[in-house]
Amino acid sequence: MFTGLIEEKGTVTAVEDLGDSVRLTIRGAVVTSDAHHGDSIAVNGCCLTVMAQDADTFGADVMKESLDKTSLGDLGVGDEVNLERATQAGARLGGHIVQGHVDGTGHVLDRTPSEHWEVVRISVPPELARYLVDKGSVTVDGTSLTVVEVVDGDAAAGGSWFSVSLIPTTLADTTLGTKAPGDRVNLEVDILAKYVERLLGAPREDSTKEGQP
Repeated sequence: MFTGLIEEKGTVTAVEDLGDSVRLTIRGAVVTSDAHHGDSIAVNGCCLTVMAQDADTFGADVMKESLDKTSLGDLGVGDEVNLERATQAGARLGGHIVQGHVDGTGHVLDRTPSEHWEVVRISVPPELARYLVDKGSVTVDGTSLTVVEVVDGDAAAGGSWFSVSLIPTTLADTTLGTKAPGDRVNLEVDILAKYVERLLGAPREDSTKEGQP
């Protein structure tokens, strides 16, 4: 479990093709400072398991499912990534509840800079747009952000998209500060929205069954 508060930007130092998976080696002094084999570290919002580590790098295997549903397969040596260790029980929940289970990907559509922040529009698959609401939470490349606006649209209208405002800290301390239009990003919607949908859509038990009042 994560909070979406990025601890540092790491750098990919090696990409090993294992056929049906990839092993990434990533340099990140903060997240490796207390890392152990089997620990969870979110890489661009995707929860990965530490398979090996040394003073300031760790290795993690990315399975086919993750390669198919995330942008991790796009990474190359030298690319920067957002890193966050799993949160500890009792720690402040500064962002929102993030599982590190990427729901899909979107693309940066455009960026509108202002004096102190930037508004970024990101495309979202229609099956995920239903979980986004104005002023709700969304995770973009592992970063907990507040949704500014959501627009549902069909392909002819350019598809669905949402916007977020990036403050100077987010621009400086995460990879979102350098994402260009067309770049792909990992998206995780709020798990609470998915649970609510499931509960409201599930059939209720028949209270007239034999043996029930």
